[in-house]
Amino acid sequence: MKLYGMTDSGNCYKPRLVMAMLDIPYEHVETSSRDGTTRRPDYLAKNANGKVPLLELDDGRCIAESNAILLYLAEGTRLLPEERYERALVYQWLFFEQYSHEPHVAVRRSLLKYPERAKLATPERLSETLEGGNRALDVMERQLERSPFLAGAAMSVADISLYAYTHDASGGGFDLSAFPAVSRWLKQVEDDPGYVPMEPRRA
Repeated sequence: MKLYGMTDSGNCYKPRLVMAMLDIPYEHVETSSRDGTTRRPDYLAKNANGKVPLLELDDGRCIAESNAILLYLAEGTRLLPEERYERALVYQWLFFEQYSHEPHVAVRRSLLKYPERAKLATPERLSETLEGGNRALDVMERQLERSPFLAGAAMSVADISLYAYTHDASGGGFDLSAFPAVSRWLKQVEDDPGYVPMEPRRA
């Protein structure tokens, strides 16, 4: 399989982390929305939405959207429960990540990280994303005070999805020391034998 994505993108990190944890072989194809790669005709033929990540299967079929890729990769593995209710809880947290977490935590990180987006980092926008991000982190904190992982006793793709941008939330100006249960949970994800960091560690 081929995975098209940006190394420093949390959304692209999600499937890389799942494939590492499940020992799934793949080829990484660096593809960036910042340099125009995702707008080339050959890429748009694979994903008309022009975004990453994108998973290309061995038979040439493609799957876009990070959380959809996670569900595909995790089918029949330890990272996706079989029981109906437990599975629904995983879906619940995947939707939460996209609608309540990513628009604030990831967006604020992006505004502060990428120079070309600095003009969008108005005081109002930064204040809004900080408030929304802290609200999302508080929801996670309350859940993680009750259970080791977001969807229950075992790690799932819900944890991988929310780990991707939460572990780098400080890059968006969020103070994770205010969320001790979240901080504990981050360490638990990192203790998985298959864990790999988002970007290669510098020597």
